[in-house]
Amino acid sequence: MTEAYGQRFGERLRVENAPAIVTRALRTADMAVTEVKCDNPLPEMSGSIQQEDAFLVGLQLRDFPNREYWEDGRRASVCDLRVGDSCLYDLKREPRVFLDKPYHSLAFYLPRAALDAIADEANAPRIRDLSYEPRAGVNDVTISSLGSLLLPALRHPDQANLLFLDHVLLALGVHVAQTYGGMRPMSQPARGGLAPWQVRRATEILRANLKGGVALREVARECGLSVSYFSHAFRRTLGVAPHQWLIEQRVVLSKEKLRDNGLSLSDVAADCGFSDQSHLSRAFRQTVGVSPGAWRQSLKR
Repeated sequence: MTEAYGQRFGERLRVENAPAIVTRALRTADMAVTEVKCDNPLPEMSGSIQQEDAFLVGLQLRDFPNREYWEDGRRASVCDLRVGDSCLYDLKREPRVFLDKPYHSLAFYLPRAALDAIADEANAPRIRDLSYEPRAGVNDVTISSLGSLLLPALRHPDQANLLFLDHVLLALGVHVAQTYGGMRPMSQPARGGLAPWQVRRATEILRANLKGGVALREVARECGLSVSYFSHAFRRTLGVAPHQWLIEQRVVLSKEKLRDNGLSLSDVAADCGFSDQSHLSRAFRQTVGVSPGAWRQSLKR
């Protein structure tokens, strides 16, 4: 079992609580993100992580001046990391950091199997290695933006949308493969959307899982497509990403439930797959333009 995400990873970074999100959007490999935060560290080296053919992508959420970084038992660099900076770490090289000041970061776990699957789905040659500079961080706006999208799910996992999380982690993997691995498709897939039978099957599965949600890879598999191509084709055909379509359908169902005055807003939220009443209210307002309570009142006029 890998030590590169979740609580086992948190222990190497000397933190007691390390919330994580794990996805198998690629079917053959896990990808994950872990949040690590410590306000009062004891000055000591991070623990050694078991070597494996995988990479970590670190995103700084707090300035970390004079970071001492070590690889293969030797100090590789001392540099200032700022909020928004990203660093790549090769887990075959035993990366370690001297933890002598408060820190807060996200760590994305990308095993070789995930990078291989991403390249295969893009019809591209597999990546030999990632190009990175251990002496400094890089200000990668894409990694920073994708990381910020995951923070609410890490802090409120009960409100997390599985399809959305699959999208974000897959997007980060593709970005890293292209930007730091030089991945380029050998040929572009045919431009177009889903076939009518694929639309029917995809929407059927999504509607059947309005309450509990469903993994993106499962829907893509039922349509005979890779996750990345399915996501592109779904948006092209239906105008929105699968996770957004799922939310919109939950809102449609909530309108039906709101016509029953015997149901409270919290009852409606639970019946329609929202984590709680506030989750329903946010999604309803974003889609309809008013709160569910106001919409219900308008029916009485």
